Amino acid sequence: MMWRVTIAALIVFACIAFRHVLERDPVTHILVQLPLLILSGALLVPPNTVLAYSWSKGGYALLIIAVTGIAFWMLPRSIDSALSSDLVEVAKFVSLPLFIGVPLKLGWASAHPILRGFLKAEALSMLGVMAFLYTHAPVRICNSYLVSDQERLGYGFLIVIFFVSLLWVTPLFAPRNAFRNSSARTSSVPA
Repeated sequence: MMWRVTIAALIVFACIAFRHVLERDPVTHILVQLPLLILSGALLVPPNTVLAYSWSKGGYALLIIAVTGIAFWMLPRSIDSALSSDLVEVAKFVSLPLFIGVPLKLGWASAHPILRGFLKAEALSMLGVMAFLYTHAPVRICNSYLVSDQERLGYGFLIVIFFVSLLWVTPLFAPRNAFRNSSARTSSVPA
C-alpha cells in the first residue's frame, strides 16, 4: 500500500513541478496532466476495496461524483480558469485526485457490468464530441490557447478514442478458456 501512496505523491509532485511545461500546450495539459492527476487519486485506493455503506451500493453515488467532476473539468472555461487563477489551479490539483480519482476507483469496483459498459460508451461518445468541437469550432474555445492548438487537441482526442476503444474491445475477442484448455491438455498427457 505504501508504494501506491508514494507513486501517487510522485505523480502529483511531477504535475506541480512541471505544470508550466505541461500547461503550455493544451494536448499535454488536458490529455496528460489531468489524467495523471486522476490516476494519482485512483492509486490511493487499495486494490479490491469496496465500500459497504448503503449509499455506496452499486457505486452510483461515487460514480455520479466522479462524472460530475469530469464534466466540470471538460469545460473549456474551467481549463481557462485553471490557467488564469491560482485558486482554480490549486482546486484542480486537489479535486482531480480526491473528487474524481478516488470516487471513480471506489465506484467502479462495485458497479454492475452494465453500468460499466454504459460509462465506457458514454466516455467514448463524449471524447468524440470534444474531438469534433475542438477540430470544427470556427473560433477559439479556450482563450489561453490558439485555434491551431485546439485543433491538435481535437486530433489528440481522436487518438485517445482509438486506443481506449482498442483497449476495451480487445478482451472481448480473446478466447476465455484458451489458457485453461491448453494447461489441461498438457497436464493430461502421460509422461
